[in-house]
Amino acid sequence: MATKEGGGLDPIHQFEVKSLIDINVGGMDLSFTNVSLFMLATTLGVILLMALPTSRRALVPGRWQNVAEMCYEFSGNMLRDSAGAAGMRFFPLVFSLFMFILIANMIGMFPYFYTVTSQLIVTVVLAMVVFLTVIIAGLRMHGLSFFKLFVPSGIPIYILPLVSLIEVISFLSRPVSHSVRLFANMLAGHITLKVFAAFVVSLSALGTVGIIGAILPLGMTVAITALEFLVAALQAYVFAILTCIYLNDAIHPHH
Repeated sequence: MATKEGGGLDPIHQFEVKSLIDINVGGMDLSFTNVSLFMLATTLGVILLMALPTSRRALVPGRWQNVAEMCYEFSGNMLRDSAGAAGMRFFPLVFSLFMFILIANMIGMFPYFYTVTSQLIVTVVLAMVVFLTVIIAGLRMHGLSFFKLFVPSGIPIYILPLVSLIEVISFLSRPVSHSVRLFANMLAGHITLKVFAAFVVSLSALGTVGIIGAILPLGMTVAITALEFLVAALQAYVFAILTCIYLNDAIHPHH
């Protein structure tokens, strides 16, 4: 258990970025860090989950093939319901984002493992991929007509400039809300979990009375752990469904 100077328990220590292999190229720090390691582990986890169970393509699917097929169908239905059949061209992007975030969040639930989605730079990059994809796809499919996205139909002409300005600000703020939501939920959840776990360790060290007093924070730790598994899956879904909704704007800007 990491501690601050003076012996206090430090719930922030678990998010520290540590260099595992120092790499310096032209004065730029390109070190391989613990975040890099767990991003690589997440990618390998997604590949193993999807490739191995489905390689045999058994007529009667096993447990892991069922899981892989459920994830595939869930992502497909989510995108089709949000953006229509035309949105299926973006299925590789949505499915990759959903699986990466889901597996990254689940890996972070193991003790001493790193939650890469608790790093703001990681979630910002993921959100910017979605944001730029929407802009590029919208311009490619509709040309300058894509900007009609900021001109809602049926709005009285005298308030149209104000409404359009609000639409532009809302559009530009999407990467912020998209990234901060995932980052903040994972960060706050793991800090809360660490604080209650630290209470259990501290109280247990005080003897019999402390062990009795640790029962309540232990129960809270178990309950929060179960809640965190739900949040881990829910945040992957929220990120993916918002991606589908934003992509729908690129496909159907004339709303």
